[in-house]
Amino acid sequence: MELHNLESPAPNKKTRKRVGRGEGSGLGKQSGKGHNGQKARGSGKVAVGFEGGQMPLQRRIPKYGFKNFNRVAYVSLNLYQLAEAMKQKKVGTKITFDDLVKARLVDQNDKVKLLGHGDFDKKITIEVHKASASAKAKIEELGGTIELLLKEEAPAPAPAPKAAKPAKEVKAEAPEAAAEEAPVQAEEAPAVEEAPVETAEAEVKEAAEPAAEQAPEASAEESDASEPSADEESKDS
Repeated sequence: MELHNLESPAPNKKTRKRVGRGEGSGLGKQSGKGHNGQKARGSGKVAVGFEGGQMPLQRRIPKYGFKNFNRVAYVSLNLYQLAEAMKQKKVGTKITFDDLVKARLVDQNDKVKLLGHGDFDKKITIEVHKASASAKAKIEELGGTIELLLKEEAPAPAPAPKAAKPAKEVKAEAPEAAAEEAPVQAEEAPAVEEAPVETAEAEVKEAAEPAAEQAPEASAEESDASEPSADEESKDS
C-alpha cells in the first residue's frame, strides 16, 4: 500500500450542500429550504412545539388534576398473590424483599405496599415498605409479623411560640432600675441647686430691708392722720 492508493473513509466522501447557487445546485430555487419563511433564515431556530405564534397544542388541550412531585409510588402486593406464590413454592414462610424480587412479584427498585385482598392462612414473616391496616390485622391474627423497610417518620413538632415576659416581672424590674438611677440624681442635685438657693435668700433679704425701713414711716403717718389737730379740737369745742 502506498500513499496514492489510500482512500478516505465513506463519511468523508459526502459532498457539502451548495447553498445559494440557484436551480443548478440540484436542490431547487430555494436550496432545499422550502419557500421563504422563518425557518428558511439562518436565525430561524424555534422551540419545539412553536406554531408560528398561534396557540400551541399543549396550551389548547384542557388540563385537570395535580401530580405531586414529592410523592412516593408504591407497588401493591395482595395476600392472594402471596398465597399463590407459596403454593408454587416460589417463597417460603420467611419472606424477604429479595425473595419477592426473585419470585418476580416486584422489581428491585419498587417500594412495596402489602394489601389485605384475598384469603390467607399461613403464619409468615414478610419484609415490605408499607402495609395496610387490613393486611396487618390478618397477618397478626395468624401469629405472623410485618417488618417495615421504610419506617414512617413522625412529623416534627411545631416550634413552641416564645412566651412573653409576665407583667409581674416587668414591674419588679422597674424599682431596681429606679434605685440604680436614684443615687446618681441625688449626687447631682446639690451641685445644681446650691447657687439658686443662695441667690433666692439674698433677694429675699434685700426685699425685706426696704420694706422694714418704709414700715415705721408709714406707721407714723397713720398715727398722725388718726390723731386730730389742735385747731380741729378748738373748732369742735
